[in-house]
Amino acid sequence: MSLLRKDSDKSDSRGGPPEAALSIISAGMRITGDIETTGTLKVDGRIDGSVVGARQMMLGRNGAIHGNVHAGEVVIGGAVDGAIVADERLELQGSAIVNGDIDTKSIVVLEGARINGTVRMQEIRLVGSQGPQDRQSAAGN
Repeated sequence: MSLLRKDSDKSDSRGGPPEAALSIISAGMRITGDIETTGTLKVDGRIDGSVVGARQMMLGRNGAIHGNVHAGEVVIGGAVDGAIVADERLELQGSAIVNGDIDTKSIVVLEGARINGTVRMQEIRLVGSQGPQDRQSAAGN
């Protein structure tokens, strides 16, 4: 991401999709309301609301979210009071506290992290592959 562009660069970006942005909620900052973004969100402050659609969401050790989180990749170092859905990967650092359910494909939990809720891992199913029940029903037909 570039803050300064040549005039010729500006015309190239108008026709294409917008570049994903980096948004920072710094320490001491408090947001009340939901946040929706397709970019990367770094939170060191507090959010009283949900975070939706981020490609990547990072919560610093002193940050807090009182609401649900739904993002592609999530790294938690602070406290989340709400459900977390990480489409690809969730990392809970040693200082993380999650009070809510977790749904993700992949999870990393470092020593010291706390989870007060259920953890569901999504099954990865290849196209054309059959599970054990599918094989039995296919053999019976």
